[in-house]
Amino acid sequence: MDKTIGQKLQEELTFKFPHIGKEAPEQMEKADLFCNGYKRFLDNGKTERECVREAVAMLEMQGYVPFDGTKTYRPGDKVYQVNRGKAILATTFGTQGLEKGLRINGAHIDSPRLDLKPNPVYEKNDLAYFKTHYYGGIRKYQWATIPLSMHGVIIKKSGEVIEVNIGEKEGDPVFCITDLLPHLAAEQNSRKLGEGLKGEELNVVIGSLPFNDEAEIKEPVKLMTLKLLNDRFGITETDFLRAEIELVPAQKASDVGLDRSIIGAYGQDDRVCAYTALMAEIDAVKPEYTTVTVLADKEEIGSDGNTGLNSHFVLHYIEDLAEMARANVRTVLRNSMCLSSDVNAAYDPTFSSVYEERNSCYLNKGCVLTKYTGVRGKAGSNDASAELMAKVIAMMEKEGVYWQIGELGAVDQGGGGTIAKYVAAMDVDVVDLGVPILSMHSPFELSSKLDVYNTYKAFQAFYK
Repeated sequence: MDKTIGQKLQEELTFKFPHIGKEAPEQMEKADLFCNGYKRFLDNGKTERECVREAVAMLEMQGYVPFDGTKTYRPGDKVYQVNRGKAILATTFGTQGLEKGLRINGAHIDSPRLDLKPNPVYEKNDLAYFKTHYYGGIRKYQWATIPLSMHGVIIKKSGEVIEVNIGEKEGDPVFCITDLLPHLAAEQNSRKLGEGLKGEELNVVIGSLPFNDEAEIKEPVKLMTLKLLNDRFGITETDFLRAEIELVPAQKASDVGLDRSIIGAYGQDDRVCAYTALMAEIDAVKPEYTTVTVLADKEEIGSDGNTGLNSHFVLHYIEDLAEMARANVRTVLRNSMCLSSDVNAAYDPTFSSVYEERNSCYLNKGCVLTKYTGVRGKAGSNDASAELMAKVIAMMEKEGVYWQIGELGAVDQGGGGTIAKYVAAMDVDVVDLGVPILSMHSPFELSSKLDVYNTYKAFQAFYK
C-alpha cells in the first residue's frame, strides 16, 4: 500500500532518536568487549590519584612520554603531564600547526565520597569510629549499611609516602556506617529524606576490641585500632593531619540485568567519560589537530583548587605547547574546540515527574549532547552555540555514532554544572557530551554498555 502524503511528510519532517539495541544489535558484542576494560579501570581507580596512576600506566604502555617543553615534536608523537598526582593531560600532536586550533576533551576523575576529617579517630561506648566529611553532592542516607573501603595517602613526618588501600582485596576487612533498625526509627522516619542521616552521623565503624593492658587505659578500643594501623603502616594519630583518606564503596563493577546490558559501579560520574576519552586519545595516530585530553580533579565541588578546571593548569599547558611551537596562544585558543565530557541524568520512569520526556536522554540511545547545563534560567551554564552544535553533530553522523540530546531534568527541578564554563572562559568553543546515567551520585550508578561504546566512538570522531 502506497504511503499517504501525511505519512511521507511525517517521515521527512519528524524524527526520533533510535534505540541502538533495535537498530544496531550487532554493536552489543563490541560494546561488551570494550566495557571489560572500562570495568577494570573503575575497579583500579576509585580515587582521583588511583585514576591518574592507572592512566599513566595505560599511556606509557602505548608509547607516551612526559612532556618536555624544550623539545620539538612531530605529528603522531605522544606526551603526557601529571598535575600533583590528581589530574593528568595527554596529547597526540597533529598534522596541522597549533594555530589551527586544538581538539580538547575534558573529563573529571573525582567522584562523590566520604573524606576523613583531619582528626578522625574516636571512641564512644566501646566502639571505635572514623569521623568523615562528605565530598560532593551525595544523598547521605545512601551511604549507610554498605561495605566501604579506605583509600588514600599519608605523608609521614619523615616525608615517607604511605599508600592506603583497605577493603578491595579478597579477605580484606571493610568498613561501615550504621543505621537504625525500623523498630526504633519512628523519630528518624519523621525527618525529611535529606536529613535521614545527617553529616555528623556519617561515622564509620572501624573496631570494637580493646587493647588489654595491666594499667587502666583511656579509650582502649581507639588505642587498639591505632595500634593495628601502626603495625600495618607505621603511622600514629598525628599522621592523619598529613593525609588524604577517602571512604568509597567496596563493591566491584558488575554487569546488571539478565541481558548484562548495563554496568553498575561506583564513580561512573565521571570516570565513564575519563576512560572513553583516554581510549580515544590512545587510538589517535596522526590526527589533523593536536589533541589535549584532560582528566581533571575537583569538578564535584566546583572545579576549585589547582587540580580543578577553575585554575590555570590547562591554560599553562596550552601556553607551553604554543611557546614550544612558536604559535600565538590566543590564536590557538580562539581556533580550538572542546568537548566537556560529563554525564547526564538518564530518564528514570520510576521518577518521571522530575524529567521532561521530549528533552531527556535515555539508556541505549547513544551518547548525550547537552547544549547547556546550569540551574533554572541556565545560570552557571556555558550554552554552546548553534554553530558548534552543528560541527559536533556532523562529526558524529559522519562516523555513524549513535547520539541524542538531553537536559538535566525539568527546568525548575534543579540542574547542575560541568567544566564547560571554565574552558569557555579561555575563549574556546565548548559543548557537553557524555553518557546517560541512572542513580547518578549514588554509591552504585548505572550506565548502558551501548552508550559507553558510542561515547568512545564520538570521541574518536572528534579526534580524527
